[in-house]
Amino acid sequence: MAQRPRELTPWVSPLHEWGYQLRELRNARGLSLRELQKRARIDHSHLGRFERAERMPDRAQAKVLDGALGAGGMLFRLWERIGDERGHVANSPVHVAKSVVDLALTVTDQAASDDEGISVPCRLADGSVVWVAMDRRALLRAGVGVGAVTAVGAGTPAMAESRVPDLARTVRAAAAYGSTPVEHLRRARRRLIDGDNLLGPRHSLQTTRDYIDVIKQLRLDARGSDRRDLMELQTQYAEFLSWLHQDLGNPEAASSWLDKALQWSFTVGDDDLTTYVMARKAQLAGDTHDLVDVVDLAEAARRKARPRGRLAAVARTYEAYGHALRGDADDSERAIDSVRNALDGIGSDPTPWGVWLNASYVEVHRAQGLEALGKHDQAADAFADAIQLMPDGYHRDRGVYMARQAVALAGARDPERAAMVGMHALSVAAETGSGRITNELTHLDTALIPWQREDSVSEFRAAFDSTLAHETKDA
Repeated sequence: MAQRPRELTPWVSPLHEWGYQLRELRNARGLSLRELQKRARIDHSHLGRFERAERMPDRAQAKVLDGALGAGGMLFRLWERIGDERGHVANSPVHVAKSVVDLALTVTDQAASDDEGISVPCRLADGSVVWVAMDRRALLRAGVGVGAVTAVGAGTPAMAESRVPDLARTVRAAAAYGSTPVEHLRRARRRLIDGDNLLGPRHSLQTTRDYIDVIKQLRLDARGSDRRDLMELQTQYAEFLSWLHQDLGNPEAASSWLDKALQWSFTVGDDDLTTYVMARKAQLAGDTHDLVDVVDLAEAARRKARPRGRLAAVARTYEAYGHALRGDADDSERAIDSVRNALDGIGSDPTPWGVWLNASYVEVHRAQGLEALGKHDQAADAFADAIQLMPDGYHRDRGVYMARQAVALAGARDPERAAMVGMHALSVAAETGSGRITNELTHLDTALIPWQREDSVSEFRAAFDSTLAHETKDA
């Protein structure tokens, strides 16, 4: 029986789109890989990897394949769009001196909590990967290029100070065009959220921080309902800033901003907003595998939420994962089932919080729970189903879930598929700067060691390693 071709993922990047179109053209011409090999004089195993976006063809190969398939230049033009993608996942590794790594590791908590803290994944001499927090100057002294610094989206204090007055003037000027500062800030936050969904956190981090400073300035002169609305926005921006730090792999900064958001939410007096921030604290506890707080925080948020409301379901979703982390399979499954049953009834809930809760999101957390419980085969299938259900526009989150699926596949002893899905996720990590993806790929890198001599595994591990800084001994 012929092996079923692997599903392709053209939405991930131009490289994956190119591979998808290559397969479509080949099938349209009724050619097998070996038949195309005869026409193009390119080994069929390479052709298969081209289609699965596991390898990038060079310029000559792209031209030959365009001609062999009669694509009229379309395939070659698509290849040109790939641009520097190979560079994103196969750069020469940068090196960080051991003394700099030691210093950074001793000040991680401090650096991660202020705005100059930049965390970069670093391969230590023992082969492990850690996030090392350094300020911009330390990174440059250590030899990490400007591109790596920019990738995590942090600016210098001087840059921030120069931007805030300009942003404040823009917000105040909104009234001249029939808007208000509050309306302008709400729209700006919506745009930042949309950009984060598609591009990842690095593009939004500094601007979000600047807007918090702008809101503080505006509150000095505001009165009555405007002052309250601005305080509500300040809380919302702080929660979003926490999310950006969480996705960048900086849980200390994420926790710090969530604490501020929780404190400010009590000032606003909006119970839904406070409940949502508490649920987010439960989510962060789950991301960091905090077995003590994850369930307790989720249960506290659920108690505070309106019964049978959307926020109660959000909190219950995080509670389900917490139970799985603790090894309580029955409690986890019961919690997920209750959320599934609640989905149809929460559509009329007026709260603006947690509107993204849908079947795909619930299935992702079910998959995470199955993986935490060691049910790797079931987890891999559940991740695949959840990814298929995801709406358009969630490029970075799709990469996160693909990375987690790859880890589950490695646990299920399917290294070739794990490496293939891991390569897709690595491309998204390079495009978005998501630390959550990098953390999952770190787990995958370790899980694939038993199969490191297999070609697909070796290619993934080499590509991943090239994205990391490396510890070196001091001269």
